[in-house]
Amino acid sequence: MKPSRLLPVALLSLPLAACGAGGVVPQTRQPAPPAGPPASAFMKTGPLMGMDARHLTQMLGTPRLDIRESTMRKLQFANGRCVLDAYLYPPGQGKEPVVTHVDARAPSGADVDPAGCATSLQGR
Repeated sequence: MKPSRLLPVALLSLPLAACGAGGVVPQTRQPAPPAGPPASAFMKTGPLMGMDARHLTQMLGTPRLDIRESTMRKLQFANGRCVLDAYLYPPGQGKEPVVTHVDARAPSGADVDPAGCATSLQGR
């Protein structure tokens, strides 16, 4: 390259060279997000709410599914007329998980009343 062409290239490269001169930016630790509210803050009223797994199985029989993930537990009951999913979360640290949410549906997938489904499951 001719020296007359090197000067503009060198001048244009100076701002880019300055970008790398600062060194590495240290990473700062982000504090852990605060724990969310206890499950009791989300509890609704209705059938089965607040029951633990033992009382639930005494009332509805052996669950078809028993899924556990971290602090959540899902019990599923079914009898051919309806399917009921009960979600259990601990109401506080070290406490027994209790039902905080219930979904109920017909075998076709259409939503049904959870109270009616629970009654249907009791009379298997």
